[in-house]
Amino acid sequence: MHDTKIRVGTSAFTAEGWVGSFYPSDMNPRDFLSYYATKFDTVEVDSTYYAIPAKSTVQGWYDKTPPGFQFALKVPSLITHEKMLADCREDMNYFIETVDLLGEKLGPLLLQFPYFNKAKFQSGKEFLSLLKPFLSFLPKDHKFALEIRNKWWLSKDFFNALREHNVAFALIDQSWMPRPWEMKPDLNEITSDFLYVRWLGDRKGIETVTKVWDKTIIDKTADLEKWVEVLKKLASGQLKMKTFAFANNHYAGHGPATVEQFKLLWNK
Repeated sequence: MHDTKIRVGTSAFTAEGWVGSFYPSDMNPRDFLSYYATKFDTVEVDSTYYAIPAKSTVQGWYDKTPPGFQFALKVPSLITHEKMLADCREDMNYFIETVDLLGEKLGPLLLQFPYFNKAKFQSGKEFLSLLKPFLSFLPKDHKFALEIRNKWWLSKDFFNALREHNVAFALIDQSWMPRPWEMKPDLNEITSDFLYVRWLGDRKGIETVTKVWDKTIIDKTADLEKWVEVLKKLASGQLKMKTFAFANNHYAGHGPATVEQFKLLWNK
């Protein structure tokens, strides 16, 4: 893309169906990341959600990508789902120590929370009571983004807590959360000096049609045009905010094609 203020990539750099549709059919999997980095300048790594990677793995990511490439990494679910922010400082510190091996290629770290039912948290206020002290110990020299999937928890207190610590509220296009243009007008969802966007889609819905992510099967042109309009105002307008945006296969059927379509719309 011509605009250095925005980086667009996919959520993970491997998926069922990408060999032959995105990667050459005879390519060795160990060469996937290097090839990916010739097409896009950022990636959201999904595997770190499942476990803290080995330091040798992180070093490999660094070595396989060119100067200027940026990694966004999901914080392990051990912290966000299993421990739900309680007694997890050592885990978080070790995760950060490990991924710091990426050096200048380390981009935002995403805290992705699930939809918490009332058995987990009675209310957004209860969640906030754990979130606030957690945010206060995060290192200020790292970028963090945070995603929740409870639209009833979107409150001024919640956004102010993120804003106080310069944590980006993840702007998502997903089946049961409001998109930026659907937010209540009295809520300011811009909470940091950068933007973090995730095109997630309706996972359950699309998986009734396919589980092989080799082509676009849902036309998201109108939605992506709206995203271009919104993000251009923020990324290229007076705020000039740096933006990271990532396309999931569940959004339209094929993450790389969604990225390419967005780039075409952006550069129109």
